[in-house]
Amino acid sequence: MTNHWVDIKNANVVMVMGGNAAEAHPVGFRWAMEAKNNNDATLIVVDPRFTRTASVADIYAPIRSGTDITFLSGVLRYLIENNKINAEYVKHYTNASLLVRDDFAFEDGLFSGYDAEKRQYDKSSWNYQFDENGYAKRDETLTHPRCVWN
Repeated sequence: MTNHWVDIKNANVVMVMGGNAAEAHPVGFRWAMEAKNNNDATLIVVDPRFTRTASVADIYAPIRSGTDITFLSGVLRYLIENNKINAEYVKHYTNASLLVRDDFAFEDGLFSGYDAEKRQYDKSSWNYQFDENGYAKRDETLTHPRCVWN
């Protein structure tokens, strides 16, 4: 969880994934129910099990165990392709606009710096490009080929 439980009461969408908040965190889950009942929030539950939390969900997605990342990738793809993201937030408050170093690569399932003989990585290329003041360079158009977004 990345935010305080009480903040959830202000949400318009609450997604619970891979857990049963109604039983595991009943005191905290009341804030999700408050958002649902007083804020007209949509409660989405993503879990292979139909739990007490899922029973009060507006949307229940019974994914298969182990498919969490695939599911989330699909959600992200849908949101991006249908322009359902807050682009200003993404540009200014995530690493999406930062430029990675020119020597960073990901090919054939391996990141740059892999030493097959030692079976380990040299992570020195795993960083951002920096300007003369030591700040990470940005491309707020999100079109630069070295941009994290791409």
